[in-house]
Amino acid sequence: MTKSPVHKLVPKVPGVPGASRRAQYSASTKRALIDVAEELFTEHGYAATSLDSIVAGARVTKGALYHHFSGKQALFEAVFERVESNASKAIQTSLRGERDPWEKAIHGLRAFLEVVREPTYRRVVILEGPAVLGYARFREQEERSTFANVLEIVRSVLSAGKWDLDEDMQQTFARIFFGAMSSAGESVSGAEDAEAAAARVEAAITFILMGFQSLAEAGIDVPTGDEEGGS
Repeated sequence: MTKSPVHKLVPKVPGVPGASRRAQYSASTKRALIDVAEELFTEHGYAATSLDSIVAGARVTKGALYHHFSGKQALFEAVFERVESNASKAIQTSLRGERDPWEKAIHGLRAFLEVVREPTYRRVVILEGPAVLGYARFREQEERSTFANVLEIVRSVLSAGKWDLDEDMQQTFARIFFGAMSSAGESVSGAEDAEAAAARVEAAITFILMGFQSLAEAGIDVPTGDEEGGS
């Protein structure tokens, strides 16, 4: 399917009761800049996308851009936040209404693997994010959106075994899985055959989840880190 020219991305924002025409125009301009920047960053990458091309696509002046963003990096961060937020919502939707913890985990995993294969997520978040934002800022943004979903899944899985784990231990499990998922996302996104890579990741993590399920069904305790060492 042929993509629409970027100038067609400029949104037509309906009137908002109580909002001034100036405020509506400002919101429309900001959204147009993010829309166009998202498409250009996806197609050409951060370094090859100029502010001139962004303002031309959004049909606004460079002064209008600087009214909303301090520069290209700030605009990239706005795009990054929106892409991550949309990904998080997609994963959250896959979890909604699912009560079985094991099915919930698999649904979340599959939604995540779909997200990392999307061109915009792959380019903006995985390939460009760490370099443009810096590793610390990248992780901060990623945790703000994706980590909450991982924590929800981990808590659901751990509750299946009636394991009485404190908050610190639940967070520890979640961070381990979060790290594994982040690494898996990078491997799938960068794979020559993303479909095959996603299938391998799903098989591996499903196998790990089956191990947890077996422990839960057998009533075996999960180590908490508080046990005294044997002599």
